[in-house]
Amino acid sequence: MARRKKSGAGGGIGAVVVGLLVVLAAIPREVWIGVGVFAAIGVGIYLYLKSKGGAHEVPQEAARPARTDPLPERRAPVAPSPAVSSRAASRLLEDEQPVPVAVSPVPATPSFRIPAAPNRFGPGAWIPAGEAVEVGGVSITGGLVYIGTSLPIPTGGNDPSLIDPSKSVASKGDYTERQMGYWPSYSEISPSARRAYLNWLAGGRQDPEADVGYVFIFFYGLERRAILDASKDEGAKADWPVIASELRRLLDIYGDKSGSFRSYAGSLLDWISLAEHPEKAYLKPIPSFPKTYELPLYIRVALGQAAVDGMPVPAQLALAWAKLDPTNYLRTPATRCAEEFDKLFVSRYRETFGEGLVLPRNKTKIKLVHRPASAGFRGYKDLSLSFGDTPDVTVLTAPINKLRQVVEEATKELEPFSRYVGRNPDGRHALEGLLQLPATLWPESAQKALHGLKVRMGEGMIAMSFQELLGSLDAKTTLTRDRTLALARALESLNIGIEPDVLAGAKLPKPHEKVVLFSVPPGEVASRSTPAYQAAILTLDLASAVAAADGEFSAQEMGHLRAQVQSWAHLTPNHIRRLLAHLRLLMAAPASLTALRKKLEPLDIGAKETIAAFMATVAQSDGEVSPTEVKMLEKVYKALGVESKKVFSDVHAAAAGAKPTATVAVELEEAGFKLDPARIAALQKDTEAVSALLSGIFKEENPPETVFVEPEPEGDAGATSPGLLGLDEAHSALARLLLSRPVWTKDELDDAAADLDLMLDGAIEALNEAAFDLHDIPFTEGEEVVTVNPELLEKLEA
Repeated sequence: MARRKKSGAGGGIGAVVVGLLVVLAAIPREVWIGVGVFAAIGVGIYLYLKSKGGAHEVPQEAARPARTDPLPERRAPVAPSPAVSSRAASRLLEDEQPVPVAVSPVPATPSFRIPAAPNRFGPGAWIPAGEAVEVGGVSITGGLVYIGTSLPIPTGGNDPSLIDPSKSVASKGDYTERQMGYWPSYSEISPSARRAYLNWLAGGRQDPEADVGYVFIFFYGLERRAILDASKDEGAKADWPVIASELRRLLDIYGDKSGSFRSYAGSLLDWISLAEHPEKAYLKPIPSFPKTYELPLYIRVALGQAAVDGMPVPAQLALAWAKLDPTNYLRTPATRCAEEFDKLFVSRYRETFGEGLVLPRNKTKIKLVHRPASAGFRGYKDLSLSFGDTPDVTVLTAPINKLRQVVEEATKELEPFSRYVGRNPDGRHALEGLLQLPATLWPESAQKALHGLKVRMGEGMIAMSFQELLGSLDAKTTLTRDRTLALARALESLNIGIEPDVLAGAKLPKPHEKVVLFSVPPGEVASRSTPAYQAAILTLDLASAVAAADGEFSAQEMGHLRAQVQSWAHLTPNHIRRLLAHLRLLMAAPASLTALRKKLEPLDIGAKETIAAFMATVAQSDGEVSPTEVKMLEKVYKALGVESKKVFSDVHAAAAGAKPTATVAVELEEAGFKLDPARIAALQKDTEAVSALLSGIFKEENPPETVFVEPEPEGDAGATSPGLLGLDEAHSALARLLLSRPVWTKDELDDAAADLDLMLDGAIEALNEAAFDLHDIPFTEGEEVVTVNPELLEKLEA
């Protein structure tokens, strides 16, 4: 049955097809031509629309975002039912071509993510020293600044030091130009001023030509960190040493440019130094401070603590006081030769006061009130430090007057060296310049050279050419007479003697001639002008001249003369030590007998006989005269023009002048000779007689040198500075004390006036009159609570 049903259906379809063909064949030819034309037109329109639609679809596909959802599960294809297939085939036959359908892509859903904030936006952060940041395209490597967009202050707004990266910055800015008013703020200055400030920071904060306004903006940050942050953050306290060092550096560069900056920075240094309330500050190293219109508080506290403890003021603290006291004026030698002045002041201070000056305990008490420079401190009250009962001894005038005397003494002593350095700026360490200084102030290189000489010399002596000595001390030229004398004095101060004895009038050595250096025990000083010593020098000169007259100064003769000198117990040990050095020099260059004769020619025969007899007395001074000494005396007599046969009579006369028991040789102890007092007295009498005869004969004639004295610059004469506001010393001291704080109680001022021996009411009236005369404003206001006029302080700082 199934087969028959299938055949019937197929036969029906065939009949329909045959019928259609018959109908088509019956259509006229003209109809077919019209249908073909319409078909061609349709195809053309179709192709045109298809090409245009495809051009729009390509970019849509390209812009379509990548599919992010998972792909659907693949399934096996399902075969269509016969009915559906039949209908599709029928429609295909009817339309002959498929109709294109353009499908628009589903647009991608956009993302709405919030962007990150720019770098450094947000709460202000402290940038530590050395950390690099970039703002406005400028790299800042020094740190010590606040950066951010928010750093509130009590009165509203941001701290003026805050570098806000959200603020616009110009492409150019000149920090040498003034582009801001008083109390500037980074956020409020112009974009070009911001660029200038960033450029100044990037340049190391060191250009001295920078306008001080930029220095103040930076200072405001240091002030905030040192006081406000440190009050609640130990990490900020750890920055104190770095901030103090930076303040000192800035003061060196800008302190002289702005009195206002110098005052504010000095006060902040005081705060940092004293915030921890150091005990016994007078025993600690003294920090460096700038000199302002008032003495740094740290110095005042240290001095007050010394007064409370009853301890002497150490030399270094006294030096700081003398140099920083505003009433002290240091003259040119003290400023031009600061290092040498410091050393000399300490030395003279210790010589004058021993361990130090002891200060009285007065009534005026110390208190620090910091006046902040930054507007960021408005709203904060009582920025002060108290120090209990520590007195302010600097209001007293007597102690500082004592220090002024030491200052003047040291300054006068430095004047020759200061003049030399003024004429020879590069010769500070040359021997020619150092000879203008005490040897104890010579630099380390010269001290090492002197130590080398001492090592070579030991406890004895050394001989060398004068040029070798000068070369070892780095002399640049041949020394003049004055400088040679200065060298001898310098060596003597270091316990080194020199022969020839130029300080006693000996001829100056030439560079190639020998000099002898010998050790002199500390504290052993003996005059070379005594008759005994001068006569002994003559004896050695004559003896060496006679000994060398035969062309040879033998070691035996030298040994005899050494023994002779050591036997002269009427001389001091220092005299004998110098005579032995002189004898060593004579061995290298004996005195000329011809020259000695020439010098002795003006004397008559009686004077020459007196000298000859003295020689015999000296030879007999040890109690006996050996045959060798007799032979030497004969030669000396002959050189003096005195008959040699008188030697024996003079020797016997010298022996007869002593007590009978002393006519034989006196036994000597190892420690030295013991001479009879009568013999010593006789020898002394003869010595004085001979010395009177020889006075001036053996002095070398050296023409005095003309010494050019450079006048000190004008204004160098005074040792004290003019009084504040033209006031006298006591009223100036009170004025400076008042300026150290904005507010005082009457009781505090009563104590201060009493310390200065002033009547308070009259003193305040004098201060106000002086302020009105010079600035047309009062110094103070109020009675029970006295307020200092801040406008006056600004005028004084300017």
